[in-house]
Amino acid sequence: MSYFQDDDKNSDFLKNDEIPKSPLQERLEREEQEMQAKRHKKKGGGGGKGGYFFSGLIGVIIGALLVWLMMPGLVNQMPGTTTNSTGKNNTTINQVATEVTTDVTKAVDKASPAVVGITNIQEVTSGGFWSPQSTTTKEAGSGSGVVYKIEGDKAFIVTNNHVIEGAKQLEVTMPDGSKEQAQLVGHDVWTDLAVISISSKNVKTVATFGNSDVLKQGETVIAIGNPLGLDFYGSVTTGVVSGKDRSVPVDLNGDGTEDWQQEVLQTDAAINPGNSGGALVNLAGELIGINSMKIAESSVEGLGFSIPINSAIPIIEELEKNGEMKRPTMGISLADLTDVPAFYQQQTLKLPAEVTTGVVITDVMNNSPASKAGVQQYDVIVEMDGQKIETAIDLRKHLYNDKKIGDKLTLKVYRQGKLVELSLTLTNGNSL
Repeated sequence: MSYFQDDDKNSDFLKNDEIPKSPLQERLEREEQEMQAKRHKKKGGGGGKGGYFFSGLIGVIIGALLVWLMMPGLVNQMPGTTTNSTGKNNTTINQVATEVTTDVTKAVDKASPAVVGITNIQEVTSGGFWSPQSTTTKEAGSGSGVVYKIEGDKAFIVTNNHVIEGAKQLEVTMPDGSKEQAQLVGHDVWTDLAVISISSKNVKTVATFGNSDVLKQGETVIAIGNPLGLDFYGSVTTGVVSGKDRSVPVDLNGDGTEDWQQEVLQTDAAINPGNSGGALVNLAGELIGINSMKIAESSVEGLGFSIPINSAIPIIEELEKNGEMKRPTMGISLADLTDVPAFYQQQTLKLPAEVTTGVVITDVMNNSPASKAGVQQYDVIVEMDGQKIETAIDLRKHLYNDKKIGDKLTLKVYRQGKLVELSLTLTNGNSL
């Protein structure tokens, strides 16, 4: 809309009469001119739709270029993608090699080369009624041992008696994996110790004996051996001395009756089948025990036992020298009084009611010290050398630990209800 609808008609009038414009008219005229200029611009100025199209096209091109340039970096960061680039930007992992040395590693380095594996090879008879019998050899079990001495062309190894028991052949596995045939030097069932020998040619290390008497409860100890066979050769476990001067009852002949009380060290270092005969060492790498047994029950954990080296040394020396332990004997067979039914205690043994413990003599060997001293079958031993005897274990401990061959022994026995005192001279048990 215009404020001057008749511009053409009035133009001559304005030119001829030259009538001056009021301020209001001038302002309105300027506004009209501005509006006309804007209309003109909308119709043809600025490029119209074509301008907008070209501007948008340029934006799309620029965006595509940016995406194309960024794509390689994005691809390497997408899940499930890998890159085979061998350029200079490959990532490398740096490793640090730290050699750790402790008192335990030093002790193991010192003692471990003296620990060997022992294989028990026994004869096996096969065949039967329908086929001829044949005898072959077969591996019956394995354990551990400790090289403790080299003398001339022989090296001596201490192990457990139950490791070599019943062996037809003995084979020793050295730390380098080589095999050596071994010979049995001697063994002792009561202390569960044995000594074998091999050629010293490939032996490079022998164990150093320590002193088990100076061990303290809580002191760190290390068990070295071959648990569960030679597949785990030279395994190392650590623990502490849980207890000293422990006595563990053992059944030596498998009859279900306890025959002896083994004097042992108690440790929580893991001792498993195959560790038997191996080394228990202190932090100085000194041998302070021969690993012997563990309590294998579901309710028991960390209860292993080792023969103290101070107890083992006299046995080792005797076995090396004589091949056996010479122990004093009375020449009798024994049974605990507590295993005898009450009826026979009263009717056969005729014991006073107050006598409830002791050792019953079930048999007396001919020409034995006991028979010569007048000991009779069914006598009940209640005292030896003034020491009360309640079980067969008590009797054996006094006989083997406190007496020697040729010593005098005084007995007090109940015979048909009466107390009798006897005296005898002990002889070598191996001579009967």
